[in-house]
Amino acid sequence: MEIEFANGDLRRQCNSEKAARRELGLVQAKKLRTRLDDLAAAVSLDLMRMLPGHCHELSQDRKGQLAISLKEPFRLIFEPAHDERPLKPDGGLDWAKVTRVRILEICNYHG
Repeated sequence: MEIEFANGDLRRQCNSEKAARRELGLVQAKKLRTRLDDLAAAVSLDLMRMLPGHCHELSQDRKGQLAISLKEPFRLIFEPAHDERPLKPDGGLDWAKVTRVRILEICNYHG
């Protein structure tokens, strides 16, 4: 899967082990690297349903975004990065057709 980033700071944090460790700590940085490697290796988002991290769609003010668990309580937040959002006939996201994502943030949206 192709991975884009919402901004340069996030790209640096996700692509530099040193920056990730400095900003997130060792355990969180390792978990982030694992989740990003999983995303990069996946042919489509549908594969992420079968991997650890509980990849799931968000709702309410985060509708259209997805999350993967890092070290509790933090999540990697992202969205499909297609010109047109791949949808099923019922209007739901077609996970099998999502082949490009944009990383939006690393946060604790519950806290």
